[in-house]
Amino acid sequence: MNTEGASVSQGEATRFPMVDESARKPRVDAERNRERLLATAKASFAKNGTGASLEEIARNTGVGIGTLYRHFPNRDALVAAVYRNETEQLTTAATKLSRAHPPLEALRRWMNLFVDYMATKKGLYSVLNALPDGPTALYADTTTQMTEALRMLVDRAVDSGEATVDVDALDLLRAVAGVSQGGAGDDWVKNAKKVARILVAGIAVAPRPKKTARRRRRK
Repeated sequence: MNTEGASVSQGEATRFPMVDESARKPRVDAERNRERLLATAKASFAKNGTGASLEEIARNTGVGIGTLYRHFPNRDALVAAVYRNETEQLTTAATKLSRAHPPLEALRRWMNLFVDYMATKKGLYSVLNALPDGPTALYADTTTQMTEALRMLVDRAVDSGEATVDVDALDLLRAVAGVSQGGAGDDWVKNAKKVARILVAGIAVAPRPKKTARRRRRK
């Protein structure tokens, strides 16, 4: 009996284990459901505040309430997850923009996304403030993440020579966030993005004027 082929097959199976597609699909479906639940919850909390119903969120997502509770054991966990998810998307965008655009343009685009993030946060104020321990710890953690993401973009712009060194990432965040504090409606979003453009323009290094060659006078 030839056992050589069998031993080779067993060795290959050890080195390259087969992927159980039937096990992978539930994991993919579960992650997709989680993302859809977060998107639906974000819209529902922004619209209905603390009156948002978890049953309605599950129904609008197209899943059962049991699926929602498997991902988020209670309302507070869902609220925190929605906010953290927005922060993660913003910090991830910093890396994506830095790969796709020149340094200063990446910084401009990210600052606009930060304004959109602040608009989302403003819509979630009521549910965030309703958390048992308040949102302070959550804000502190996410502020650190955003500051690090922005600092990376600023450092990249400085290193490239497109921006000056006299700027602090946290100061930029505070300046734009401050516009949102007293704003209402859509005007504050427009104004905040204008402030963001002014701030980025303020740290940009002005291009040097091109030297023109002097013509020699004929004798």
